[in-house]
Amino acid sequence: MCIRDRSVNVNAVAMLRNRRDLPWPSVMGLSRIALAAGAAGITVHPRPDQRHIRFSDVPELRALLDAEFPTAEFNIEGYPTPEFLDLVRLGRPDQVTLVPDDPSQATSDHGWDFIGRAAFLKPVIERLKGEGIRVSLFADPDPKGYEQAVELGADRLELYTGPYGATYDDRAGQSRELDRLETAGKHAEALGLALNAGHDLTVANLPPLMRRLPAIAEVSIGHGLTAEALEFGMAGAVGRFIRAIQPQG
Repeated sequence: MCIRDRSVNVNAVAMLRNRRDLPWPSVMGLSRIALAAGAAGITVHPRPDQRHIRFSDVPELRALLDAEFPTAEFNIEGYPTPEFLDLVRLGRPDQVTLVPDDPSQATSDHGWDFIGRAAFLKPVIERLKGEGIRVSLFADPDPKGYEQAVELGADRLELYTGPYGATYDDRAGQSRELDRLETAGKHAEALGLALNAGHDLTVANLPPLMRRLPAIAEVSIGHGLTAEALEFGMAGAVGRFIRAIQPQG
């Protein structure tokens, strides 16, 4: 989900739908519930094999946002193949989050090599920004290469929080990962980059992260929110995450 702008990633909903050749659970219907409950946007990651979000979902979500939630944001994540960029043009998102995934990966699990992939990323970023789209780059919590991200024209970095999420039963490990995220995030802020964060974030681990990096603009949450929705319903889960990201008194 998106944080101070609370956006819900509906990939897990789509994956459950795709287990059967049936139209439920409805990606559009649950997106509508999430937005009505206070989410400020929707995130999707359409992969080449369409194993969760289908290409046909993208224009349908765009139409839903335009018709019923015109102030909500649309964030499309993915590896910038020509096909992906064509889909982006069709979806007209507010933000594109570029990830360095191999198409066969189960999920995003590492950030860009900003220096080694600079020549590849630069024309992609220029194209997206020329279309009026905000660009976020998926980044490991390691400041190496962040200066290059600035030179490439990125607006934001999305800090990969998977290792932090994996410390759910390891307090010492959680502290170490929070230190890494804080160091990386503050370095990015000093360079003028806005911060997003995402991967394995939960109602339990969001507050410590927000205390360390209160400038985070957006948090992308899908798996954890969908798991909560199975227990509390989608509207209830969105409310729980909204409360989790509020400043602590």
